[in-house]
Amino acid sequence: VQLQASGGGLVQAGGSLTLSCAASGRTFMAMGWFRQAPGKEREFVAAITPGGIGSVVSEAVKGRFTISRDNAKNTVYLQMNSLKPEDAALYYCGAWSRYNGYWHRPSSDAYWGQGTLVTVSS
Repeated sequence: VQLQASGGGLVQAGGSLTLSCAASGRTFMAMGWFRQAPGKEREFVAAITPGGIGSVVSEAVKGRFTISRDNAKNTVYLQMNSLKPEDAALYYCGAWSRYNGYWHRPSSDAYWGQGTLVTVSS
């Protein structure tokens, strides 16, 4: 499985960005977005089930970010609205078929993309 994330960039606070993650190979898995800011641990942002019926987002982004997927295009999206400076981070997309406890917590053998940088100016 290969994942290619794109769509990051510089945006002013209050603005919007849409991240995309194109997958190749075995793609019918749960997929999601995680982010890592400098000096901080990687944190969960959002995840979506293989069929796209179920999704979950973190409390930090609830009401502002939406995850979706188009399985015909093997692509997962993260629509980010009302961006805040604290949303600035390197955003990684992941795909997994096994998880730890909850379905949106991937196991250590998850696949990861290279990351796309989101910068939010205040």
